[in-house]
Amino acid sequence: MDWYILKVAFNREDSIADALRKKIAMEGMEEYFGEVVVPSEDVATFTRDGKKRITKRKLLPGYIMARMAINDDTWFLVRETGGISDFTGSAGKPMPMDPADVERFINRPVAEDEEEAPIKTAIPFKVGDRVRVKEGNFENQEGDVDGVDEANGRVTVIINIFGRSVPMELDHWQVEPV
Repeated sequence: MDWYILKVAFNREDSIADALRKKIAMEGMEEYFGEVVVPSEDVATFTRDGKKRITKRKLLPGYIMARMAINDDTWFLVRETGGISDFTGSAGKPMPMDPADVERFINRPVAEDEEEAPIKTAIPFKVGDRVRVKEGNFENQEGDVDGVDEANGRVTVIINIFGRSVPMELDHWQVEPV
């Protein structure tokens, strides 16, 4: 069995993966299928009042992954599942995934000390974006994002004060786009 990527309706990945799993069970074709996965990672986001919230971010929006053996019956079952438009590949022929890609999306690396791997923070800014400070000593000052630290949820902003460029490290929720 190989891993394949299936193109599905955007923002319906979870429900379509569930529908495919149910259809596999109803048709009794479990021996031809392994896992059906929506690749995702945990990401820390912050509410407006600065509270941390853990959410799942899809690594491949609009796609799911299925481990399966390709034959006429399995191909037809997948194509007839609502919301699945096609396999990825060329000329209508499904292409199995490279093992390195499977490793990257499915078997995500975990920290060696058996604690959870650090959760990234979803920061909506990138280097060069113009932002305004929302709170603190430099409230309402504008500057440019100079660096983004997803691991700690912080951004470095260059603010011009008295004709001098001053780098400031702020939590990402303390700034907003201009």
